[in-house]
Order: sequence, then C-alpha cells, then structure tokens
Amino acid sequence: MNLNNGDQVVTRFAPSPTGFLHIGGARTAMFNWLFARHHGGKALLRIEDTDKARSTQEAIDAILDGLDWLGLDWDDDPVFQSERAERHAEVAHELLASGNAYKCFATPEELSEMREQQRAEKKPMRYDGRWRDRDPAEASDGAPYAIRLKTEQKGKVTISDAVQGDVSVQNGEIDDFILLRSDGTPTYMLAVVVDDHDMGVTHLIRGDDHLNNAFRQLAMIRAMGWNEPVYAHIPLIHGNDGAKLSKRHGALGVEAYRDMGIMSDAMFNYLLRLGWGHGDDEIISRARATEWFDLAGVGKSPSRFDAKKLQNLNGQYIREADDQALALLITPLIEGELDAKLSVKDTELLTQAMPVLKTRAKNLLELAQSSLFLFKKRPLGLDERAQTLLDANARNLLVSIHDTLADLGDWSLEATEEKVKAIAESSELGLGKLAQPMRAALTGSTSSPGIFDVLILLGKQESLDRLFDQIEKT
Repeated sequence: MNLNNGDQVVTRFAPSPTGFLHIGGARTAMFNWLFARHHGGKALLRIEDTDKARSTQEAIDAILDGLDWLGLDWDDDPVFQSERAERHAEVAHELLASGNAYKCFATPEELSEMREQQRAEKKPMRYDGRWRDRDPAEASDGAPYAIRLKTEQKGKVTISDAVQGDVSVQNGEIDDFILLRSDGTPTYMLAVVVDDHDMGVTHLIRGDDHLNNAFRQLAMIRAMGWNEPVYAHIPLIHGNDGAKLSKRHGALGVEAYRDMGIMSDAMFNYLLRLGWGHGDDEIISRARATEWFDLAGVGKSPSRFDAKKLQNLNGQYIREADDQALALLITPLIEGELDAKLSVKDTELLTQAMPVLKTRAKNLLELAQSSLFLFKKRPLGLDERAQTLLDANARNLLVSIHDTLADLGDWSLEATEEKVKAIAESSELGLGKLAQPMRAALTGSTSSPGIFDVLILLGKQESLDRLFDQIEKT
C-alpha cells in the first residue's frame, strides 16, 4: 500500500439497487469495511441508482438491511449517485474544454452500421474514432452529440493491482468511450470516476470483473489530473463445483441466510475466509479480523462457496454463543411458532436450556424448533412418529416410569437416570426402549435433547403431568 503524506485510507462499497445484497457483494462490502477499519480510515457507502428502470426502493432497503445485519457501519450517510448527475456532466464539459474529450455526432444508425461491418470483418467491436479529429462545425446545426473521452492511442497502460499484481493493456484496445450521452445523461463510467474522486476514495476494492473498467477509468482520472487510487480487484466466488456462483449453489441474498437461521457473526466469519486467509485460522472474530485484515492476505484464485461448510461453521458459533443472547435471538422464532409471547419466566427457562439445546443445532431455526417442547401446552399433540411409538406396551412402561419418578425426592439428572435405568434392568429392556416412549410423551416428538435433560428442564410436576396424559389414553 502506498499512501503519500500520511493520507487517510478511504474505501467505498457501491452496490446497484437492482436486486438484493448477494454473497459476492456482501464480501466486497466486508473487505472494504475491514481495510478501512484496519487502517483507521473511512468506509463509505454509495448507492449506484442511476438505472431508474431497474433500481427499486425495496432493493435499497434490502441492501441497507443486509449490511446492517452483517454489522457493517459506514462513516457518512449513503451517497446516491442519481442525485449527482449535474456534477458528472460538469466534469464531462471540463474534459471537453481541456481538449481531453470531444463531441461525437455519430447517429445510432451509423454506429449500428459500424458494428455490423466490424462483426462481418471479425474485428474488435469498438468505436472507430470517426469524430475524434473532425471539426464539430461539420455537423448540422442543433444535431445531438455525445461527449467521448479522447484516450491515448499508443503505448500501453499498467495497473499495479494490490491483489492481481501488474496488469497491462495496450492503449489501442481502449476506445474513445462515451462520458455524456446525447440526452445529457452521464454514463456509469463517468459517474463512478467522479464520485470516487469527490468522495476522496484512496483504495478501490472490488470484484475482478471490474478490472477491465479500471483501465478506462484510469484514463479519465489522468485526463483530469486527479490522484490515482490503489486498485485491488478480488477474485469472484464460485460454487463448490468450480462453476460461476449461482442460485443452484445456494447463492442467495444475505437476508435469506439470516432467515435460514445463520448467525451474523458466522456469516461474517465465513465470507471473510472466502478468498482471504490468516495462517491456519478458521474461527476469526470481528475484532481479530479488523486487527489482521490487509490486502496481502487476499488470494488470486476464485474461492468456492459451500453451503454445508457455512452451516457447520454456524453450528460452532451457536455452541460458543452466550446462552442469554442466544435465547433472545430465537425468542421471536419460538413466539411465531406458538403464536404467543414468552413470559420472563419462559425466557429464563429458555436460557437455562441453551447449554443442552445448542450442542446439536446448526442454525437458529433448528435451535428454536428443539426448544418448542418447553412451552407446549398440555395435553401435547404428538407427531406421527411419536404416536407410532406410544403403543399399548409403551404406555404400560410409562405407568411404571411415572409411579417411580413420582416417589423421587431428589429431582436431579443423576437420580432420575438411576431410577429409569433400574426400571429398564428389571424389565430386561435396553434404556432406549424406555427413553423413546418417554421422549414422545414429554416432547410430542421423537427428537429432543437427552431424556434426563428433558426431565430436569420441564421440572418434576410438568414431567409427571405429561407422562400421565399419555397413560390416560391407554
């Protein structure tokens, strides 16, 4: 990284609000945010909403919501590109006045004919410079015109990219591209360069699909005599089969992963490790990420998105999470399932249950589902598999279990386990033969934490009452 005179690092994330915040965009936002935070700089947000036909408020809200969920805060209010069209046009006219741009009066029909000829001759399809050196007076009075940048035609330009290394392009490959359309609207290429300059952006960290754009943008920057940013083009994310990432790989908007029960910290950690590394470290907190992040750790090869690895990492974060915080996270999910609010006492019970419940869950939805048995009202409804388990023989076993546990004074894991094991031995049955009908009667399903943990969490009276409800059906 080369900064002069102690300049402050300024990065930006600039999504187009034509859809939700996808995985690649979220990672780009994170890398920009981390780089700025690591260097004590500023991280800025720009909404590139110039495509009015496709930009929607819904998409803007979804992007802002997704960034907020990831814990990315920005140092100024978002800049909306559509509000800066006058400034973009002003720069185009400055370039025109300085001789670094020119008026192009070519009609759409002429340009279409030019492209058809190039296609027929199998030549590169680019503007042929037909108005580059012509006198604008040759055009008809009042004829519409675009403003094009007058690019260098000889030699080559090299970008020393902080990720890709030195990348060169022959100047002859860069055509005189449009800055201002004939209707007076700025092109994306013009708007991006002007906005980055005016926002003081020092480092452009973005996907390597923008690498070709960098050469055009650099030509404009040099024509204006502006400071050149440091470029860092990060490889794109592929699916686990090596193909370009798509929905079939699980590439959804980040809000979809939130709704699937992925924790924000887990998603942050997973995206961080997609294309960036710090030794063999896998579990990296936000604080550590901020401390360690730099562009040297970004690889040159595409990373591979693996939904199963994300789920596994999420499970690790759930197991390490604070019990009370975890209970608060899943409370809305439980309330939605029950269609009822949890009381303070319920929330305390949920927190108490977390050490037992979180050991198996890979996402918050699973965790919430596994917690529902704590709050179900009697008599419990049984799912199909639980009903199958509770045949006449199983209900007879529940009678013995109920009566034995009813006489138990010490309601503890050790004591309840000892009594139930004694019943199993006297009945010459494996413990599972008792545990499964108990689980069905106590939770309404065949899946739950350890059966003795269930007994302790429900408490003696609730456990006995739930067992009795099923005995009565005999």
